[in-house]
Amino acid sequence: MKSYMNVIKNYANFSGRARREEYWLFWLTNLVIQIVLMTIDGAVGTGQAFFLIYSLLVFLPSLAVTVRRLHDSSRSGWWILIALIPVIGAIAGLYFMVVDSTPGKNEYGPNPKGITA
Repeated sequence: MKSYMNVIKNYANFSGRARREEYWLFWLTNLVIQIVLMTIDGAVGTGQAFFLIYSLLVFLPSLAVTVRRLHDSSRSGWWILIALIPVIGAIAGLYFMVVDSTPGKNEYGPNPKGITA
């Protein structure tokens, strides 16, 4: 939950770097919240109202943490657009999110792990 809250607090911070842990724990927590909201929507009969509102609220933080995660592996945030390419884009995007941090400082800042080259 701490990683989730850190991402929410830095909702518009597109600079710097994000560790794999921060990125994946945010997405895991996000997935659990979305499942709970879809269940509530189904039980209450609101269509997808709660789910859609929540999805809109976390869109910008999701984008920001993804860009920071790309920065952590020395890639520009514009690489996020690779996801627009069917199949290959999804595979490449997943690889970018799983790859380890660039050791030491890069052009986007110091290593969030504190490890130097």
